[in-house]
Amino acid sequence: MLSILGNLIWWIIGGLVMALGWLFAGCLLAITIIGIPWARSAFVIARFSLLPFGRTLVRRDLITGEKDAGTSDWGVVGNIIWFVFAGWWLCLGHIMAALGCFVTIIGIPWGWQHLKLAGFTLAPIGLTTVTVEEAERLHGIR
Repeated sequence: MLSILGNLIWWIIGGLVMALGWLFAGCLLAITIIGIPWARSAFVIARFSLLPFGRTLVRRDLITGEKDAGTSDWGVVGNIIWFVFAGWWLCLGHIMAALGCFVTIIGIPWGWQHLKLAGFTLAPIGLTTVTVEEAERLHGIR
C-alpha cells in the first residue's frame, strides 16, 4: 500500500514527467537506427521512472540465466558509450534532484528514488525492471 502511495506522490511531483521524458528520449533514439540499443534502455528506465517504489532494476541475465546482447561484452561497450555521452549528465541531474528532495524530511524517500535512478542511468544497458520481492526471492538482490 505504501508503494502505491509513494508512486502516486512521485507522479505528482514530477515522476510522470520524468517517465514521459525517458519515453520521448527512447523514441528519438529508436528513430536513429544506430540508437536502438540505447532506446531499449531508455524505455526500461521510463518504466522504472513511472513506478519506482516497490521495484528495482537488475541485470537481465540474473533473471533469465542467459546472456544476451545487453549483458554480453557488447553491452559493456554500449554502457561505456552511454556513460561518455549521456550517463554522467543524467546521473548528475538525478543527484541534483535528490538534493532538492533532501531539503525537507518529507522529500527523503523521493530523494532516495532519484539516487537509485542516478546509479542506473550511469550504465543502463542490460537491465530490466522487477519487483523488490521478486529480486529478493530470486537472487537476494535489493
